[in-house]
Amino acid sequence: MKNIFVAGHNGMVGAAIVRQLSKRNDVVLITRTRQELDLTNQAAVSQFFVDSNIHEVYLAAAKVGGIHANNTYPAEFIYENLMIEANVINAAHANNVQKLLFLGSSCIYPKLAEQPMTEHALLTSTLEETNEPYAIAKIAGIKLCESYNRQYSRDYRSVMPTNLYGPHDNFHPENSHVIPALLRRFHEAAQSNASEVIAWGSGKPMREFLHVDDMAAASIHVMDLDDETYAANTQDMLSHINVGTGEDCTIKELVETVATVTGFKGNIKWDTTKPDGAPRKLMDVSRLHSLGWKHSYNLESGLKHAFDWFIANQDTYRMR
Repeated sequence: MKNIFVAGHNGMVGAAIVRQLSKRNDVVLITRTRQELDLTNQAAVSQFFVDSNIHEVYLAAAKVGGIHANNTYPAEFIYENLMIEANVINAAHANNVQKLLFLGSSCIYPKLAEQPMTEHALLTSTLEETNEPYAIAKIAGIKLCESYNRQYSRDYRSVMPTNLYGPHDNFHPENSHVIPALLRRFHEAAQSNASEVIAWGSGKPMREFLHVDDMAAASIHVMDLDDETYAANTQDMLSHINVGTGEDCTIKELVETVATVTGFKGNIKWDTTKPDGAPRKLMDVSRLHSLGWKHSYNLESGLKHAFDWFIANQDTYRMR
């Protein structure tokens, strides 16, 4: 039996990893809430690893937020994320945990990275200003893993997901990301028989979205790869792996699919006075495909699954 610690098990990705690992017969899952274990507390994390006999770690814990939160609290975003990853990765090493998977973010890539973004784009140019502190912390996490691998022959791997959505997402009306915000807004419009919903921008920008269950499956797949296969498809100091679908859609296509999934029958009006943002953000996932993994959810089936979860949990889970 393997004792596997999933850090951040109450978050969207961590919860998905727990759901999938819990189906295995050879795994004992170890989790701690934020109240039980403060991952920014080095002494507490060190003692936890001493006491727990952990064999593998999935490091999905992070301080996350949207553009407004990143802009308002940059010090907290860089400090807390640096502390979490430094404490967990070092404690894992100090207690002879050989395997660890660090979960990052596509924001590690330069603001003007060539599309689709390959792993080689890392550290080639300037980051997006609004979330630079968070991105710097995630880059540091990758380099922590690579440094422990180089110096101590650990097997610490990193995966960088595209935009995620699905069960346990944040559907708050003001603080959520684009897909949960749209699902909630179109559902409420459908329930009230609204004649129209206003969408921001022109609808022309293109974005990539990945269902969180696919992210969890990809994470476990990468963790379980044998050393020879992993080494043959990565580099010692460029070892992170993009996780996504390798496919994108326009915001217009996304909004229209959300309308279909939620049963909204009215009109969609585009407010072109609102900003579009970057014209395109797409991950190159050829490295992941070469390692034998591809996503299972298309956009419509994934949105329907996320919407069904929202409907089932809207009265109890972070909706207000």
